[in-house]
Formats: sequence, C-alpha cells, structure tokens
Amino acid sequence: MKNRTFNFSPSAPQQPPQQKGEFEELEAVELFCPECRRAMPVRKFLLLILPEGDKYEYRCQQCGAKVGEKTDRSGQFYGILKG
Repeated sequence: MKNRTFNFSPSAPQQPPQQKGEFEELEAVELFCPECRRAMPVRKFLLLILPEGDKYEYRCQQCGAKVGEKTDRSGQFYGILKG
C-alpha cells in the first residue's frame, strides 16, 4: 500500500451568497387561527400609514379573528410621509 500525501491548496475565502431580492417581502396566504384551531386563508387590511412603514393586519377569512400583523417598509403608502 502506498502512503500518499495530499497537498491541498487553501481555497479562496467563501463569501456569503448574494441576495437576489427574490424574497425581500413575503405575503401570508394562510395563518393559524386560534378561533378555528387550524391554518386558514387570510385577508390583509391596511391599518395605519406610519413614518416607519405601512401597518397591515391579517384576519381569518372564516371567522374574522386577527391572526397576525405586518409593517411594510416598501409599500405604496410609505413614501407619502417620507417625503
């Protein structure tokens, strides 16, 4: 059996993967509803237009219970108060 010595050259430092912007904003389609006790389709409602972004609320389509919220800093109303 031959004794082989492997000479590995140091690899270039790995850089973090470049973000392509494909998933900058996610939109909820279904969320868990505590009233219905299962994942349900949701509707998105605009609550407030704030300097830090547009505040939305997610509500269950079946019973109307609040199941989540989101602040969108790139929304259509964000620029109104920014300017």
